[in-house]
Amino acid sequence: MAAAAAAAVGGPQPPQPELPAPGLALDKAATAAHLKAALSRPDNRAGAEELQALLERVLSAERPLAVAADSEEAAAGGGGGPGAAEEEALEWCKCLLAGGGGYEEFCAAVRAYDPAALCGLVWTANFVAYRCRTCGISPCMSLCAECFHQGDHTGHDFNMFRSQAGGACDCGDSNVMRESGFCRRHQIKSSSNIPCVPKDLLMMSEFVLPRFIFCLIQYLREGYNEPAADVPSEKDLNKVLQLLEPQISFLEDLTKMGGAMRSVLTQVLTNQQNYKDLTSGLGENTCAKKSHEKYLIALKSSGLTYPEDKLVYGIQEPSAGTSTLAVQGFAGATGTLGQLDSSDEEDQDGSQGLGKRKRVKLSSSTKDQSIMDVLKHKSFLEELLFWTIKYEFPQKMVTFLLNMLPDQEYKVAFTKTFVQHYAFIMKTLKKSHESDTMSNRIVHISVQLFSNEELARQVTEECQLLDIMVTVLLYMMESCLIKSELQDEENSLHVVVNCGEALLKNNTYWPLVSDFINILSHQSVAKKFLEDHGLLVTWMNFVSFFQGMNLNKRELNEHVEFESQTYYAAFAAELEACAQPMWGLLSHCKVRETQEYTRNVVRYCLEALQDWFDAINFVDEPAPNQVTFHLPLHRYYAMFLSKAVKCQELDLDSVLPDQEMLMKLMIHPLQIQASLAEIHSNMWVRNGLQIKGQAMTYVQSHFCNSMIDPDIYLLQVCASRLDPDYFISSVFERFKVVDLLTMASQHQNTVLDAEHERSMLEGALTFLVILLSLRLHLGMSDDEILRAEMVAQLCMNDRTHSSLLDLISNPNPKSGIIPGSYSFESVLSAVADFKAPVFEPGGSMQQGMYTPKAEVWDQEFDPVMVILRTVYRRDVQSAMDRYTAFLKQNGKFPGNPWPPYKKRTPLHPSYKGLMRLLHCKTLHIVLFTLLYKILMDHQNLSEHVLCMVLYLIELGLENSADEESDEEASVCGPERCHDSWFPGSNLVANMRHFINYVRVRVPETAPEVKRDSPASTSSDSLGSLQNSGTAQVFSLVAERRKKFQEIINRSSNEANQVVRPKTSSKWSAPGSAPQLTTAILEIKESILSLLIKLHHKLSGKQNSYYPPWLDDIEILIQPEIPKYSHGDGITAVERILLKAALQSRMNKRIIEEICRKVTPPVPPRKVTAAEKKTLDKEERRQKARERQQKLLAEFASRQKSFMETAMDVDSPENDIPMEITTAEPQVSEAVYDCVICGQSGPSSEDRPTGLVVLLQASSVLGQCRDNTEPKKLPITEEEQIYPWDTCAAVHDVRLSLLQRYFKDSSCLLAVSIGWEGGVYVQTCGHTLHIDCHKSYMESLRNDQVLQGFSVDKGEFTCPLCRQFANSVLPCYPGSNMENNLWQRPSNKSIQDLIKEVEELQGRPGAFPVSISSETNLSKEMESVMKDIKNTTQKKYRDYSKTPGSPDNDFLFMYSVARTNLELELIHRGGNLCSGGASTAGKRSCLNQLFHVLALHMRLYSIDSEFNPWRKLTQLEEMNSQLGNEEQQPEVPILYHDVTSLLLIQILMMPQPLRKDHFTCIVKVLFALLYTQALAALSVKCNEEDRSAWKHTGALKKNTCDAEKSYKVLLSFVISELSKGKLYHEEGAQECSMVSPIAWSSESMEKYLQDFCLPFLRITSLLQHHLFGEDLPSCQEEEEFSVLSSCLGLLPTFYQTEHPFISASCLDWPVPAFDIIAQWCSEINSFTERHAEQGKALLIQESRWKLPHLLQLPENYNTIFQYYHRKTCSVCTKVPKDPAVCLVCGTFVCLKGLCCKQQSYCECVLHSQNCGAGTGIFLLVNASVIIIIRGHRFCLWGSVYLDAHGEEDRDLRRGKPLYICKERYKVLEQQWISHTFDHINKRWGPHYNGL
Repeated sequence: MAAAAAAAVGGPQPPQPELPAPGLALDKAATAAHLKAALSRPDNRAGAEELQALLERVLSAERPLAVAADSEEAAAGGGGGPGAAEEEALEWCKCLLAGGGGYEEFCAAVRAYDPAALCGLVWTANFVAYRCRTCGISPCMSLCAECFHQGDHTGHDFNMFRSQAGGACDCGDSNVMRESGFCRRHQIKSSSNIPCVPKDLLMMSEFVLPRFIFCLIQYLREGYNEPAADVPSEKDLNKVLQLLEPQISFLEDLTKMGGAMRSVLTQVLTNQQNYKDLTSGLGENTCAKKSHEKYLIALKSSGLTYPEDKLVYGIQEPSAGTSTLAVQGFAGATGTLGQLDSSDEEDQDGSQGLGKRKRVKLSSSTKDQSIMDVLKHKSFLEELLFWTIKYEFPQKMVTFLLNMLPDQEYKVAFTKTFVQHYAFIMKTLKKSHESDTMSNRIVHISVQLFSNEELARQVTEECQLLDIMVTVLLYMMESCLIKSELQDEENSLHVVVNCGEALLKNNTYWPLVSDFINILSHQSVAKKFLEDHGLLVTWMNFVSFFQGMNLNKRELNEHVEFESQTYYAAFAAELEACAQPMWGLLSHCKVRETQEYTRNVVRYCLEALQDWFDAINFVDEPAPNQVTFHLPLHRYYAMFLSKAVKCQELDLDSVLPDQEMLMKLMIHPLQIQASLAEIHSNMWVRNGLQIKGQAMTYVQSHFCNSMIDPDIYLLQVCASRLDPDYFISSVFERFKVVDLLTMASQHQNTVLDAEHERSMLEGALTFLVILLSLRLHLGMSDDEILRAEMVAQLCMNDRTHSSLLDLISNPNPKSGIIPGSYSFESVLSAVADFKAPVFEPGGSMQQGMYTPKAEVWDQEFDPVMVILRTVYRRDVQSAMDRYTAFLKQNGKFPGNPWPPYKKRTPLHPSYKGLMRLLHCKTLHIVLFTLLYKILMDHQNLSEHVLCMVLYLIELGLENSADEESDEEASVCGPERCHDSWFPGSNLVANMRHFINYVRVRVPETAPEVKRDSPASTSSDSLGSLQNSGTAQVFSLVAERRKKFQEIINRSSNEANQVVRPKTSSKWSAPGSAPQLTTAILEIKESILSLLIKLHHKLSGKQNSYYPPWLDDIEILIQPEIPKYSHGDGITAVERILLKAALQSRMNKRIIEEICRKVTPPVPPRKVTAAEKKTLDKEERRQKARERQQKLLAEFASRQKSFMETAMDVDSPENDIPMEITTAEPQVSEAVYDCVICGQSGPSSEDRPTGLVVLLQASSVLGQCRDNTEPKKLPITEEEQIYPWDTCAAVHDVRLSLLQRYFKDSSCLLAVSIGWEGGVYVQTCGHTLHIDCHKSYMESLRNDQVLQGFSVDKGEFTCPLCRQFANSVLPCYPGSNMENNLWQRPSNKSIQDLIKEVEELQGRPGAFPVSISSETNLSKEMESVMKDIKNTTQKKYRDYSKTPGSPDNDFLFMYSVARTNLELELIHRGGNLCSGGASTAGKRSCLNQLFHVLALHMRLYSIDSEFNPWRKLTQLEEMNSQLGNEEQQPEVPILYHDVTSLLLIQILMMPQPLRKDHFTCIVKVLFALLYTQALAALSVKCNEEDRSAWKHTGALKKNTCDAEKSYKVLLSFVISELSKGKLYHEEGAQECSMVSPIAWSSESMEKYLQDFCLPFLRITSLLQHHLFGEDLPSCQEEEEFSVLSSCLGLLPTFYQTEHPFISASCLDWPVPAFDIIAQWCSEINSFTERHAEQGKALLIQESRWKLPHLLQLPENYNTIFQYYHRKTCSVCTKVPKDPAVCLVCGTFVCLKGLCCKQQSYCECVLHSQNCGAGTGIFLLVNASVIIIIRGHRFCLWGSVYLDAHGEEDRDLRRGKPLYICKERYKVLEQQWISHTFDHINKRWGPHYNGL
């Protein structure tokens, strides 16, 4: 069949005339059916030709279009024509494929035969996928969400991630993942059998598709124009791609039809014959010719050749065996080189010559030029990939190529093609302007190919994958090489990469490197690499490009002008391009059998290092003042050595070089260690911050395993094999502290400033301690290492689980401990305790932390490891502070402890030599000198130095060679010690050796000069000095030189090879002023005696040391005594002396002797004036520093205690005398403190004082609901939320209902607004003068630094407690005495009081402040009122039908009071049972607010006609009703909201109010409320109940307390209301209103009480604020009676024995039955017309539950899966940042421009509509909650935490998250209490862009 098709495709045929014109779809179908039939015949030649002609014609219809794309003008005027032709062609193809049937049916038919067992779903960037480490074989394994949820991964280590570059689902592919993890669909598919595909189904496809693909290729050829040299032509390329969109999509759809179609496509794409016939460009078709020419041009311009005549190049298909290097082909290779250079010209702008030279050297070692520049395409697939690369990997093409991968045959072919184009990919990537996008697309493809071990192995064997990769990487880096300036700048032959180039700066190399790392993770491939010597040589060559890059030169004079930031590129390059492949290779060298590999690597590594030393002309001294942190060759060498000893049982010496090489090897790593100390001593400050950055990065957790660890290990290896004296003196010389190590009290340092000496000395000693005690590569097992790392990190700070995982970085993700692996978790649980996150209300959100267990502090805390791992020096301090705290807490040690000495794991035998450092004379001399200097208080020594000296002595004692025999030592005669200080090299013996005299070189001014010289002397090690016996000069430097010379001579047999001793000028005898002279010091000390004296000095007592074994001989037998393990210097000295005594009897004896001689006090040294001056200066500095510290600490604690009192809500009353107390009648006026000027005084009219307040609009009240069932966040389409049951909605409906039937002005007095957008006022309780405040605001306006808030909007922070505020509420001038008078109860009757109230309300001028005179106070009152109005939006203020009517303002003002009272009630939990002058009282500003509101309310005096007070307290004549028939009636009094009436009445009274007037108003209103309750009850019950009650009550009507019996009153209400139509016309609707329960007298009483309670609560609160009375506390069931008696409704003598009856609180102002009748008649006249509405208005729902946020699901995944793909209801797109409102559940687009309205983005808009400016949104893709408050926003944190109690912002870790109820409660609390502004600190403006 395929052959026939190929034949048919052959020569181009002339178009057949009899073909129908491409017309209707019917014709197409018919033609297709006809052709299919023709082709099915056995002899299908004719049919094939016919089809061929048809395709030729149909598909070449696209030709003109391509030409049009070339020329701009044609494209511009192209119009719709071309597109139509294209679609036509596609239609034809679809028809032909389907062979006359419907295309959809055809697709379905093909799908039925899909045998694919793989998912293979391809996704692009930002797709959410899953990775399960438990199921993955390759670390790159990933699953689409569907396969993941369909599989069973419970308890696995999985995470969700957002794809960076795109990927594909691996479900069903057993090469990449374990079958247990397959999902249900792909488990079944793999086993079941799929029927065979019928031959004729896909027959047409086999004919049509080759032409179609060829057409696509022609198109790509035509469209491609070589970009001009400088201008990228991305525009043109994109245009071509846009035109091709439908074609590629069509191909993509074909791949989705399943396996059957894919195999046809594979055939077409890989068939070489088809390709040859169609594309060769031979034949007479001009079009094809032209396209072939374009193709050749494109090849050429890419620097590739098309090998027509193969002989020139002599390249045969390389057979699998030719992997050894064809070095002999060198000549041939250089021949082709010329071409390469010309094509790569632009890469080598400046360094042309160098590049050429370098290249030649390289080419000799690479296999063959052909890798780089020969490409031959043999199939459609190959050319398609070529164009895909040329067009820089268009997403659509990538997706199509990847969608084909489930076809195994295709996968292999494609992988080979990809490898063949690898060099070309690199070239295109380098030139690309969009290298980031392109990198992602490349990796998207390569990761699918190379993660599969089987495939990688096959391609390695058949296509030389490794050769290609290494060569391509090498060539890539070659383009940016520069000359190295390390060491010998002029003559250096070494080249390094230039970190400033884009290639490194932008990480352009990472796709290629990551592929390389990926294939090295497969054992079979890595083995090939390690066996191939040629490849290793090339690779080492590559690594050496990075050796010594980014060289730093120390600036000595002025600060560097431009701080280069290249260092990050350098570190990233070393980590990714050198270290990662190294870890990959190391992971395969784990067993003994792999020894050979290690030998290979080590061998070539050493060769490369030798070349490097030669290239930079290195002898023995590193160049001064320069350092590079990049020594990848050293590190390769070190890590392979370590592996060899640890895992492969190799003999270390067999892989070590000679001594000379070791000496060279140690120099540069040592230079880095010294430079670290210099950088931390601020010697490099002139190089800018970036040098500190390098020092930190070098030890930072992601880099340390690949940088500092190998360096230290290499130094340990060198130290264990080199002469110890040489090594030690090298260290001190590198650290530049040689001159300091002298016995003399003064010295000159020629290479170091005095101020740096101390820290450099500390650095040197610390380095030695690390070098000698670190065991990471010297014998610790992996688990021990993990444990040590973990302990070090936990000791610095408590850590979260994720930060621990991150800090204990595992160098190579593909080996060793996988995060979350068994060992990690088990070690963690062994060393740490989990601290669950705690929540201080209003405190910061905390995460779940791990903290070290007590026994870890006790036994495992290792300061050395901590020092090695700290990036910031403060972390070391932090670890010590925590250690100190632990010891104090457990009573182990009270003072300031020293770092504890920790026992080490035993050394691996190969490294035993390291301990010789501790037993060499040079070190002992240094230790002796330092101990002496410390004892004598010389300059520049610190406790840290002493600590390290003692640590080294202790290390030496712990690791002493073999026990020395005491006898041998005693024989030692005096003449033994002639040549030097100490007799032997064993520390144990040297400790007791007394040194009598030392000769030192000192400046002439030194105090030592005047002494006489005794006869016999011993020479000082470190000033150069003569010994009495010989005239030999002994100095560290000279000693090191000598040793070096010896070693060199020993190693070089040829005598002529003498190494020139490089005596640089700086080491020559210092001849600078002042002159040095020789003086001789009398010492007479040994190390032991110095230690004992130190003990005295540290303890400050003479003879403080007493050998413990004299009392308790046991000590010597079992020396491990816990009392010595923690403590300070004294303990350390004691511990060392004990160990010394244990090690030898001699020492024990000598210690005892020294202690017996009562030591005379250390003579005070004569201190010269100059010395004194410097010493004093030091001391003064030190003291000043301590003083400063103390001050700071004190300041901090003071501030803390202040903050506590200022912020503490329940602090004692005496805090601010703002609360006006009744207890002190002698105080006449309230006194306020101004927090700005600090003066106290009353508030006056001229200089008013004000409270600092924050006004904010709030809709919290509107969110109350009347049912207890919580609202859930919708997580399915069904669960949408409809907000009709909220308090706000109910009130809105009620108001609009009233406005429909009644007079507008009267409606606006019958309700309160402010349920939504009400203004809430809160204060921090601090007061200030209003004029002070104004100047404060001015200063804020000028100081632009503090802007977390907008000063122009009046925002500021309280000057005292820094609480956020935006207005000042004036305090009303009033005296306390007056207040007390007002509160005296009077005995007037209620009728008199009612009259008084009415009169007072009528008098507008009865106000102490007359409105007419403009005082400062009244101005401020007006301005604050303006602020209050502007706080909320207009729509929340204007409810009147006539906009701007005064009634509106009136309504708004008393509603502000209502809002604040209601909110306070909610803050108290919805009732007043807790009582007390609760927390809110302290901070309340209601009293002041009332004055301001009252002042303004009285400006609008209500016409006495309409004053509701009349209707409440007087009976009217009936005729008055008749007058106003024509206009709308007033609202019946029974429909009024009683609480609103209360506020209106009180605010209309002159302030301050008298208590008895208040009580009078309350009594009157309670009567009305009670009547409303009865009316509502009567509507609620059914007809029978009603008639029953009517009769029972009527009987008792004439009894004495009828007015106080609810049964009587109820019956009267029912009978009155029955006169109207209220109870009629129920019929069908009966059940809706009526509650089915039978009413008992208890339930009726409960109903009446519940109806009245909200009013009583608000009234009690009001009374509490106005008169300052405490609220009583009570049980919930007795709340009603307690509140009513507190309000004076209950007579005080009322006894509560029999059950309490609410009616007993009634006190009717006028006869009850008359007034009730009057009220009911108003209702009746309304229900005449509107019975239904009349009933609805009577039943007021007043029992609102507390407001809550939506209830969230337990698991975050449920929210994420539902919302992250959900489309927005406004713009119907899937938002980029979806968010959900947690108050009402609305789904919004965060920052989405799609839903923007009048420059407001959707979240901001929603926050205004839903929360009056406050919005709480959950960002679905980030799991974080964001708060919008007005014009500011802040990130609040997350309420979902993972199993370790941590947030996962942006879902970076993707672990399962669970709701944290406590956090959610905190969030809800802050919402309800309106404290977002105070508690959250990081606010920023959102500019309406959220």
